[in-house]
Amino acid sequence: MYFLSAGVVLLLFKYLEVGPVAGWSWWVVLAPFGLAVLWWAWADSSGYTRRKQMEKMDQRKADRIEKQRKALGLDRHRR
Repeated sequence: MYFLSAGVVLLLFKYLEVGPVAGWSWWVVLAPFGLAVLWWAWADSSGYTRRKQMEKMDQRKADRIEKQRKALGLDRHRR
């Protein structure tokens, strides 16, 4: 996501001819988009994306269970 954001900012600066970016080659300005594609390809092929998705789902499940326990008065920290 960072590569994509950087690419959009650089593209905007190049188009509006702002600062030193106006003199840069188009290849340099468009490079973050290529890096974003490479990152997404690697993340999908290595299982990184799936692993992060599973961690997020597990955390949501644990939070939901903890919320239900508190609602029932069965929270872990008893006096």
